[in-house]
Amino acid sequence: MKIILTGSLGNISKPLAEELVQKGHEITIISSNPENQTAIETLGAKAAIGSVEDIAFLTQTFTGADAVYCMIPRANYFDPNLDLDAFTGKIGDNYAEAIQKSGVKRLVFLSSIGAHLDKNSGIILRYHEIEAVLSKLSDVAITFMRPTSFFYNLEAYIPMIKYQGIIAANYGADKMIPWVSPLDIADAIAEELTTPLEGRKIRYVASEELTGNETARIIGNAIGKPDLKWVLATDEETLSGLITVGMQPKIAKGLVEMYAGLYNGSLGEDYYRNRPAVMGKVKLAEYAKKFAVLFNQN
Repeated sequence: MKIILTGSLGNISKPLAEELVQKGHEITIISSNPENQTAIETLGAKAAIGSVEDIAFLTQTFTGADAVYCMIPRANYFDPNLDLDAFTGKIGDNYAEAIQKSGVKRLVFLSSIGAHLDKNSGIILRYHEIEAVLSKLSDVAITFMRPTSFFYNLEAYIPMIKYQGIIAANYGADKMIPWVSPLDIADAIAEELTTPLEGRKIRYVASEELTGNETARIIGNAIGKPDLKWVLATDEETLSGLITVGMQPKIAKGLVEMYAGLYNGSLGEDYYRNRPAVMGKVKLAEYAKKFAVLFNQN
């Protein structure tokens, strides 16, 4: 199959490309950074250097593909000039237009847990809106991948662990957090891209379900702090902490609302109704080894 991947050499797209190339598929990776071309070609893939904000480029790159994987690039939440809603929505619209114009018939879109909600989901609301836009495409089979909380999001707590000796947030603690490894997401996306489908499909991906307390214990053991605690903070305390470290206030509010939804259960309600029959292979104890390396480097 001829498959186009967005996401450059990111945490999901790189292992996804490696798996698909190994299985004999013709892979093109879109990257906005020309310096990635050699690394992409070393994987056995073709590099398409350009921006997902460029509809003409996307349309040309998508044309002739059997399947396309689309994701929203990570944004800098500390950029005071970033309009996250506009940025995310525009790229979703671009994907829809490029898919329609190019004639692509199979799409896998990286959405998120909580995308079923039309309110009170914070920054996840944009994914609800993008799913709605993409669902209007005619004659395109679409899988909406809805991963849970990424293991690597824990890396944001490294400074707090170092200087305060705790993980503090307005979610977790005694409540369950469904975690996921990017490697398990990549495996699921590879399966969806190469499996025939008609209509629409929602697929949740998770690696392990742990409470915040269990999460802290596993991370703590890996970094030599077996007594590490996950402390439940208020929404106000979490918001203040994010703004204090320089995050754009509007985005910080969106994150706090998202975390609150995770804690009160609304964000995960559809996930728990449709959780994966089989969890991913990578568990937090395995990821914690990488976390420990990063912790000791900082």
